[in-house]
Amino acid sequence: MLNSRKMARLSIVSLRKLFVFFLCLSAVLFLLITLQVVVELGQFERTVHILPPRDESGWRHRLHGSGLLASQRTSPGGPEGQYPYIVWWSPLTGEIGRLGECGTNKCFFTINRTLYSHPSTQAFLFYGTDFNIESLPLPRREHHQWALFHEESPKNNYKLFHEPVITLFNHTATFSQHSQLPLTSQYLENLEVLTSQTYLVSLNQKNELRKTLAPVVYVQSDCDPPSDRDAYVSELMKHIRVDSYGQCLHNKDLPSHLRDSIAMEEQAFYQILAQYKFILAFENAVCDDYITEKLWRPLKLGVVPVYYGAPNVRQWLPSNSSAVVVDPDEPPEKLALYLKRLDENDKEYATYLEWKLKREVSNLELVKELKERPWGVQDLTQENYIDVFECMVCSRVWENIDRQKKGLVPKTWQAEGNHLKCPLPRVFDFASGPRKRTSLRGIWTASYEQSKKEARALRHLAERNKNFTVEQYWKEVFTD
Repeated sequence: MLNSRKMARLSIVSLRKLFVFFLCLSAVLFLLITLQVVVELGQFERTVHILPPRDESGWRHRLHGSGLLASQRTSPGGPEGQYPYIVWWSPLTGEIGRLGECGTNKCFFTINRTLYSHPSTQAFLFYGTDFNIESLPLPRREHHQWALFHEESPKNNYKLFHEPVITLFNHTATFSQHSQLPLTSQYLENLEVLTSQTYLVSLNQKNELRKTLAPVVYVQSDCDPPSDRDAYVSELMKHIRVDSYGQCLHNKDLPSHLRDSIAMEEQAFYQILAQYKFILAFENAVCDDYITEKLWRPLKLGVVPVYYGAPNVRQWLPSNSSAVVVDPDEPPEKLALYLKRLDENDKEYATYLEWKLKREVSNLELVKELKERPWGVQDLTQENYIDVFECMVCSRVWENIDRQKKGLVPKTWQAEGNHLKCPLPRVFDFASGPRKRTSLRGIWTASYEQSKKEARALRHLAERNKNFTVEQYWKEVFTD
C-alpha cells in the first residue's frame, strides 16, 4: 500500500516536472514569435501599405492597416518625406494606423484620437451616423479641416441635414449630387447589372403566375420610417392585392431559409421577386438623390418599380418609361387603378420593360455618372468610395502644405447647405393606416423640428471654439 502511494507521488512529481518543462518551452516559443513580429513590424516601418478594396457588404466592421500607433512613426509635415496625420474621429475604418498613398501624396490615417493636438494633425474625418456632440475635436485650430462622410438616411442623424451643421465641414461625401464627392449611385454596381436579363421572367410566365401571386410585392421590415410608407401601402392594399413578405404589413411568408435579412441578396430571393409584375420601391426617407437598392433591385430583376422617394428620381432612371413614380399628392386608390390597368394590358405594361429587353440605357446622365465616378461598387479593379474620400481630403491637405511652402495663402473649402438636405417628413392623412405603431409614425416630424434647434445650438457652441458638456449643449438647445 505504501509503495503504491510512493509510486503515485513520484508519478505526480514527474507530471509536474513535465508540465513545467512544457511551460518553459511555450514561453521560449512565445518570445521567439514576439521577436519575429517586432522585426517584421520594424520592416513595415520602411514600407508604404495601401488598403485593399474593402468588401462593400461589411466594410464598417473590418480591420485593416499596420496596427502601428501613429506616435511610433516619423513626425509628418514639414521636412521632405514626412506626412500629415488624418484622424478618423468616428472610428469607421477601425485602423490604428496606415500610411496611405493618394497619387503622389501620402497621408497617415488613424483612429487614434490622442493625436488631436499633434502639430502634424491636419484633418478630422467624421462618419455621419456616429457623429456625436459628446466628443468633438475642439478647440478647432486654424489649420484643422473637418470632413463628413454620410451616405445614409436622415433618420440616422437629423441634425446634420441643416445648414448650421453641414457648413461646419470643409469636405463632404454624401448621397447628394451637390456634395464634393457625390455617392448618389452607391447602390448601383454598373450598367451591365441593369441591362442583364439573368433574372428576367417573361410576361407570359408572369401572367401565368398571377393565378397564385398578387400583381404587386412589398418587402420591408423597417416599419414606419420618416417617409410614412407603411401608411400609404396600407391604404393602397385596400384597392389592389399586395403580397407583403417583410415584417411591415406582413401577409405572406417567405421560405424559412430566406427570412433572415442577410438572405435579401441571395439568388433564391431574387427569383421570388422576379416573378412579380410590380415591386413597391418605397424609400425610408424622401430627399433628392437619396436612392437605394429599393429602386435598383427591381430594375435589375426586370420588375417594374413603383417608386416613392427621391423627388428627382427621373434624373436617375435608365429610361423615361422604366418606373411608375408615385405622386404623394394623389390618393393610393388612383395608383391602384393605374397598376390594375397595366396588369390587364400586356402592351402597355411591356413599355416599362422595353429598355430592359433591348438592353439599352437611354439616360445619358446615368451612363456618364457610372463611367466617370472615381470609385467602384463591389469592383476589385477600382477604389471604393471610402478610400476615394480619404484621398480627396489627403490631396487637399497637401495642396495647402504646398501653398504654404510657396508663401501662398492656404485654400479654404466649405460645405454648403445643399450638400446634405432633406425636407420636413410627411405624414399621410388617411382615414386608416398602421395602428400598432402610431407612436413611431408621429415621432419623425417632432424629431425633425427638434433637430433644427439642435443644429443651431451645435453651431453656436462650435463657434465658441472650446469644449462643452452635454449639459451645456442641451441647455443651449432648449434656450434657443
